[in-house]
Amino acid sequence: MRQTISNKTISRLLGATLLALLLWNGCSKTTMSPVEKGKGPEAQQIDTLHYLALGDSYTIGEGVAPRSRWPEQLAARFNETYAGDTALMLPPRIIARTGWTAAQLLSELEQEEGLLTSYDLVSLLIGVNNQYQRKPFEQFEADFQELASRAIALAGGAPSRVAVLSIPDYAYTPFGQQFSSPEDISDEINKYNGYIRSVADSLGLRFFDITPISRLGLQEPALVASDQLHPSSLMYRRWVELIEADIAEMLGWP
Repeated sequence: MRQTISNKTISRLLGATLLALLLWNGCSKTTMSPVEKGKGPEAQQIDTLHYLALGDSYTIGEGVAPRSRWPEQLAARFNETYAGDTALMLPPRIIARTGWTAAQLLSELEQEEGLLTSYDLVSLLIGVNNQYQRKPFEQFEADFQELASRAIALAGGAPSRVAVLSIPDYAYTPFGQQFSSPEDISDEINKYNGYIRSVADSLGLRFFDITPISRLGLQEPALVASDQLHPSSLMYRRWVELIEADIAEMLGWP
């Protein structure tokens, strides 16, 4: 009688042990962390893309919420439309401030700490404050040339990973219309943008002309922020819609 009970007990213990092993094995598969998944032979590698946005009020998004800045919208759009499960563009590192001239952005870059040695994407939009503050155009030429070179260096020496945006035309805002000759503003913006395009072309940078969109500001008031000067989140979205496919191509997602 004791021997029979002992065998049954052993049998039950073995069965329970086997069941526990099976349950543990199943649970371990369903709770595997992303890090553990990345170690397997069939693991899918996820590329993390680093984006650096350089500029002034148009890049920092004066007058809109942080998530509505065009660099933030661009990163979100890339992750939603192009990246899928294979890549993730991290929130952009933004170095920009309202009122900055090209010289001030250059000075900040020289002092900035914690910059990566190579970004997957670098954008540059600067110059409106040089025009607005009546700075010598020759000074802008020198400073922008240096900024373009710095942008290439920050993109790991790859000009193909640098996006240069044209300067918006604030003459087509209620604020700009207060000037005696808004058309003079437009003429000067054209001069700046002509030089910016020429530098971009000579260095092999991708140039994006968003100025025509900015010139819809009077025709479509919703494109202008509540301060009556800067772009609204809607205008920034229009910029992103214009450039997103080319940016994805630059990043290797045609």
